[in-house]
Amino acid sequence: MALDIRGGLKNTSISSNRYVVLEELVSNAIDSYLIRKNSEELLPDLKIDIDVEVTNSTLFNDCQHDVKLKCTDNGAGFGDDQIRAFVTKDSTYKDYLNIQGIGKCKGAGRIQYFHFFRNFHVDSIFFSGDKYLRRTISTNENIHEITEQSFKTENTEEESLRTIVSVNSFKDVFNDKGFSGSNIAADFSAPAIHRYLYLTFMQRFIILKKIIGDFTITINSTDNESTQSAVIKSDDLPSPVSVESVPLCCSHGRSVDDAPISLRVTRYSLPYSSFSDFGHEVALCANSALVKSVTKSYLKGGQDRRLPINEKYELLLVESDFLENKVNEQRDDFNIPRECSANDDFDLSLSMQDVLDSLEDYVFSILTPLDFDKDELISSTESKFGISRSMLEQAKIKVRYTDTEKNLAKRVLKKYQEDIVNETSKIFDLKQELLNLDPRSQDFREKVNSLSWTYTSTIKKMDMANLSQLVVRRSSMLEVLKRAQEFMLNCQANSRGRNENEKIIHNVFFPTGRDSNDSIDHDIWILNEEYHYFEHIASDKSLASIPWNETEKLFENDIDEELEKLFAKNNLDHRLKRPDIAIFNQEGSAIIIEFKAPGVEIQEHIPDLAQYARLIAAKSNGRIKKIYGYLIGDCMDESRMPLNYTRFPSGLGYFSTDAIVDPSSRIPYGELYSEVLFYGQFIERAENRLKIYKQKLNVEI
Repeated sequence: MALDIRGGLKNTSISSNRYVVLEELVSNAIDSYLIRKNSEELLPDLKIDIDVEVTNSTLFNDCQHDVKLKCTDNGAGFGDDQIRAFVTKDSTYKDYLNIQGIGKCKGAGRIQYFHFFRNFHVDSIFFSGDKYLRRTISTNENIHEITEQSFKTENTEEESLRTIVSVNSFKDVFNDKGFSGSNIAADFSAPAIHRYLYLTFMQRFIILKKIIGDFTITINSTDNESTQSAVIKSDDLPSPVSVESVPLCCSHGRSVDDAPISLRVTRYSLPYSSFSDFGHEVALCANSALVKSVTKSYLKGGQDRRLPINEKYELLLVESDFLENKVNEQRDDFNIPRECSANDDFDLSLSMQDVLDSLEDYVFSILTPLDFDKDELISSTESKFGISRSMLEQAKIKVRYTDTEKNLAKRVLKKYQEDIVNETSKIFDLKQELLNLDPRSQDFREKVNSLSWTYTSTIKKMDMANLSQLVVRRSSMLEVLKRAQEFMLNCQANSRGRNENEKIIHNVFFPTGRDSNDSIDHDIWILNEEYHYFEHIASDKSLASIPWNETEKLFENDIDEELEKLFAKNNLDHRLKRPDIAIFNQEGSAIIIEFKAPGVEIQEHIPDLAQYARLIAAKSNGRIKKIYGYLIGDCMDESRMPLNYTRFPSGLGYFSTDAIVDPSSRIPYGELYSEVLFYGQFIERAENRLKIYKQKLNVEI
C-alpha cells in the first residue's frame, strides 16, 4: 500500500476551510484516544496539546512569516493498523471499528496536510504485543509517496503513550485563504484557535464528554512579540438549551421521498460576559463537527451577528443523516445543489435553499430581538414602495428581523415575476391543449374554465406588481407638486436669484424645451390620464418642428413667426412666447397648458388661450379642430372673469366651450374647451384618481 501524495494533491481539492489542518489534527487525536479507550479499562484523561509557533521566514522584518503546528495527544498512537489506514487514501478503517464517538471517515483529510504545508512529521509511542515502540516519519515536498516502509520503528524506554504530529513551512496557498503577513500572528494566536475549535467541535466535545468524561485541550501560541495560552476543558462546556426536530421540506412543495427527512437543531446559549469575542452562529454539521456556517443567510450584517440577545449569543448546530451523507470529501461543504427548480420533474433532490428555508422559522424565533417591530417595517414598506400587507401575504413572503423595506419590495416583486412567468407558461400550454380538443366535448369546457381562471390570476398578479410601483411614483410626484406650489421645496427656499417658481412647477409636469421625441419621462397624467398616451407632446418648443407623420409636419412653416407677431403686439416681454405644454394626437385634438407663476391673476391670461387656439387651428391645415385649453395658477379676480365662463360645481375654477372663428371672415376653425383652474384643484383630481389604485392595492401612502 502507498499514499500517492502527488496524486492526492491532484485529485483531492484543497479545502476552503483555512483551519482545516488544525481541525484534522484535533479530530484524529480524539479518534486515537477513543481507539485506546476501547482496548484499555484504566487510562488517563484525554489531554491534547496544540503548540503554534509563528516565526519570520526571512532575516528581515518584512511580514514574511512561517507557521509550525504541533499536536500532542495521549491516544493509541501509530500502530500497525493505523499505519495501513494512513497510507490508504480511501481507507474505511475507522468505519469498521464500531467505536462510539468515531464518525464516518472520508479518508481525505490527511491530504490537506500536504496541500497547506511542505513538511510533515510524526513521532509516536505505541504499545505492541508486550512492549512500547517508537514510530517516526519525516517528509518534505519532494517526497512523492508514503508507504508502510516509510515509517521508522524502533525500541524505546518511554512507557507512556503519546503521539506528536507536526507540520511546518506553509505554502503560498495560505495567502489565497485570507492569511497574510500582517495578520498571521493574530489568526494563529491561542485565543483565535480556541474560539474556532470551541465552536467547530462544540457538538463533538459534548458527546465526547458523555463517553470519556473529563478532557483538556491546551493551546499555546508564540510569535516574535508574545506568548499566549488558552484552554478548553470539559467542565467549561455549556449544556444544550433545547434540541428541536425541524422537517426538511422542498420550498416548492414537491414530494421528494416517502420517508420524512428531519433536521436536528441543538441550541446553546452562551453568556456574553464569558464569550464576548464570539457571535451568533448557525451551522450545518457532519460527524459532530461544524462544516458550513449559514449565519449570513439569516443575519446579513455583521452588527446583527455581534449583537447579543438577552445578553447571550445563540449557537444553533444542525445535524441530520441527510447532511452526513452529503458532506463533501474536503468536509468544508455539502454535495447539495444550491437551488431546486419548481419546473424540474426529474431531479427530485433537495437543495441547500430547501435546507435554509426549512430552518428559517425556527432560526428567526431564536435570533429576533424583542424590540423588533414587524408592523412598523410593513407600514414603512407600504409607504415607500407601495407593497401592502395583502401583497406580502399573497406572495407568501415572511417578514423577518434584518429585513429592510428595499429587501421586502425586491422579494415580493421577484415572487410575483416568477409566478407570472410560470403561469404564462401554463396559459400557453392550456391554449395548445385547447386547440387539440373537440369543442363538443366536456374536456373542452373544462380546459376553457381552467384557462380563464389561470389567466385571471396572472392578470391580478401583474396588476399588483405594476400598480405598487406606479402608486409610489405618482404619490411622490404629487407631494413634490404640492410643495412646489407652496414654495416649500429646498430649491425655492434657498434660491437667491430670479424667482422661477413657474418653471419649477412646469418641470414637474414636463421638462421645458423638450418633446416626446427625446424619449423623456413626464407626469402629464396629473392633469388628465388620457393625455399620457397622446402621440406628441412638446414643452416650450417650436411648433413648426412638430411632426404629423413620418414625412409631414403638423403646422405651416410660419406658425412660430405668426405666434411671435401675435404676442409682440401686446407685450415685448412675451414676443417669443410659446405654449408651456402642447399635446397633439392623430384624431385632430390639441391640448394647450399654460402655467402661471404664484401670485399672478390667471383670468388676465384667458385671451392667451384664445390666441393660441385660433393660430393653432388656422395653421394646422385643417388637422386640428378640437382644442382643450388649461390655464393654471393660484389666484383669480372672479369679478373680471368673462361672462361665458361657468363655475365648477365645487365652487373652484371655471370652464367654457367656445367656437374658434377667424376674426375677419368669421369662418369657424374648430372648438375650444377651456378650464381656468387652481393648482390645488387639479392636484385633488389627480389624488382622487390615484385613490382608486391605492384601494386595489389596499395601501395607504
